[in-house]
Amino acid sequence: MRVLHFFKTYWPDTFGGVERTIHAIAKGCRSLGIEAQILSLSPKPAAEPFEFDGHRIIQVKQDLDIASTGLSLAAFQKFRELSHQADVVHFHFPWPFMDLVDLVTPARKPVVVTYHSDIVKQKLLLRLYSPLMHHFLRRSDRIVATSPNYLASSPVLSRYQNKVDVIPIGLDETEYPQSDPERLAHWRNRFPGSFFLFVGVLRYYKGIQFLIEAASKTHLPVVIVGGGGLEHELKKQVEREKLSNIHLLGALPDQDKTALLSLCRALVFPSHLRSEAFGLSLVEAAMAGKPMVSCEIGTGTSFVNLNGVTGLTVPPADPEGLGQAMQRLWTNQAEADRFGEAARHRYETVFTAQKMAQSYAKLYRTLG
Repeated sequence: MRVLHFFKTYWPDTFGGVERTIHAIAKGCRSLGIEAQILSLSPKPAAEPFEFDGHRIIQVKQDLDIASTGLSLAAFQKFRELSHQADVVHFHFPWPFMDLVDLVTPARKPVVVTYHSDIVKQKLLLRLYSPLMHHFLRRSDRIVATSPNYLASSPVLSRYQNKVDVIPIGLDETEYPQSDPERLAHWRNRFPGSFFLFVGVLRYYKGIQFLIEAASKTHLPVVIVGGGGLEHELKKQVEREKLSNIHLLGALPDQDKTALLSLCRALVFPSHLRSEAFGLSLVEAAMAGKPMVSCEIGTGTSFVNLNGVTGLTVPPADPEGLGQAMQRLWTNQAEADRFGEAARHRYETVFTAQKMAQSYAKLYRTLG
């Protein structure tokens, strides 16, 4: 069986949450007899298709990028060609240009759409795009939500419940490099004792400002790993307010992130807007057997982190509530350990890449 994935970016240009999910599906399904091709846009596309971890990548030239929406004239012809060769076409939503390509050169094969997120920030764009979006979703054969929480809270998905499956995002533990003793010793020496950890790109919806405010009130040590548009602004704030307990480290290699996860007391994930649809960093924390603190925003974050089971959830944009949850885990090691054990068990039973791939393979075969 052959599956064509279509998304705006992919490795080696970018490898964020959606790209890692596509990779895990493609790699996991290969062992189940399903071949994957990924069609993506690139500012500097490779002249020929190339292989990555057992699947084929085809890139076309990105001509424009408007409101985080890549556009490509070459994509229409290439999509037509590749979709004819596939048994199932797998789209990854949202990406309005993808809907346009499907409208102009429709895939005449069964269509699966993984619905990663509502469009939250670009409200004007959503009003203009809504007719095309609903045409695209109506004609899809199956839509996949990544958590029951998101299915229940999304005003868009609620219109298509009769054809929605829930398949949680899973991670492959073997994809994460183990930290060597020297690296562990380095971070242990730099941050002796314990600390709270945030890992992620520093975007507007991550709520880092509330984490900084909570840390300034509690004086608890917080390590923030990640780059992005807000990094410079946040560093200036920390320096201006002389917050010596907050450490912004920028982006780090996976080996360092793994080491810091193994040493931290808990992962704090203060995302306060629905733009945070799932939160792969939470799954990484569960994989590492760490308790979590996150916000209840009606998305997959509260599906990964079960309040009172794997960690604590607090109201969004509430630095006082965030600080209280952190203080609770800081002063109660036994409870933190219990949450961490439950988080690891939940990873093993719900969030492995193998379980995700098996679910998608079963879905593909019902359609192809």
